Amino acid sequence: MADKQGNTWAAKARRTLTCLLPVAANRRGQCINCGACCKLPNVCPFLMTGGDGKGYCGIYPLRPLNCRKYPRTESEHITKDTCGFRFE
Repeated sequence: MADKQGNTWAAKARRTLTCLLPVAANRRGQCINCGACCKLPNVCPFLMTGGDGKGYCGIYPLRPLNCRKYPRTESEHITKDTCGFRFE
């Protein structure tokens, strides 16, 4: 089942498999702890919410590569409305 952004388990699997590839050279910005990527396609069990309402990773130092590198390319960047990363 896909959400309105086209996110599916297949897309999650693709992001997981491609996380071994480098991040696009034109990626700029930084994580702003919106937590949106931690809900693709469902809420990560390690997503925590701070007192300020921002999301943070409960296993940040140990998080998997697909989390560290999201969004790796502009085509997989499906959280553009909330994410601190952008592609120029």
